[in-house]
Amino acid sequence: MAFMVPLRELLSFHSVDRQLFSRLLLNCSRKPSETLLVMALWLWLEEIGYPNIVPKILKLPDAIVNAMANEAVLCLKCLCSDTTPSHLLYGNLPFSTKSMEMEISPHIFFQNRFTSISGIKKLLNSVCSWAFTDILVQVLPSSTSQVRLNQPLAIPDFPHPVFGDVTIVRRPLDYCFPIGGLHGWNPTTEAPVDDRTMFLTFSRGNKVTENDVMELFTGLFGDCVDSVNMEEVARNRQPLFARLVLRSVSTVDSILNGKSIAKFTINSKHIWARKYERRD
Repeated sequence: MAFMVPLRELLSFHSVDRQLFSRLLLNCSRKPSETLLVMALWLWLEEIGYPNIVPKILKLPDAIVNAMANEAVLCLKCLCSDTTPSHLLYGNLPFSTKSMEMEISPHIFFQNRFTSISGIKKLLNSVCSWAFTDILVQVLPSSTSQVRLNQPLAIPDFPHPVFGDVTIVRRPLDYCFPIGGLHGWNPTTEAPVDDRTMFLTFSRGNKVTENDVMELFTGLFGDCVDSVNMEEVARNRQPLFARLVLRSVSTVDSILNGKSIAKFTINSKHIWARKYERRD
């Protein structure tokens, strides 16, 4: 049986996050959609080993808080581009590095691009989607702020082309959430299948088999393969593509190594790998 916690208690638990979100919106006059993503990014960094980011930022004056938010937006832009300019990629983040007391740069995000995107999406939907609703109501257009309880808010600029959609619903304070899965992120067990999937293409003339794919990627990256879905073709024809589902989204970044396409060879057969994108 799931352990249920009322919204009132969850908001109290996230009071520090809420204070920072409010300052970004009300004091720094930042866009709601962008601020949701900035908060999701900072919460994700806390999850992966940058401790107490939000409390540290909260102690700073508004001008520095705004500068750190600008640096976070720069990192988000790097994640949204296949070809980030080198002057952005290798630039440093002076305010963030000093406040976090740890080295951080856009290059770190880009090298771990799909792990970062998956983690930010998770925190956007598991925390930001309910922790800041009452604050958003204060800054959204009046037509949105008058939405009734248990009705979703319309957030400008969502769905986002990279981070997807977020559903934010006004709830009463006694509304109860199941505590499991509301917070926390794990690149292996919690990333959706699409986040962990790669699209493989093969050259004509040298038939690539499922065993070839398994041998290649397990040989290079260990026990990383969840499944291989080859193109369905007639018996006398060769498949030209496959979908490779990995156990961890971090393996996607290991395979691509900061590039949009990676090329491999096994048994004199060429395989090209890129991130899978669903086209509905």
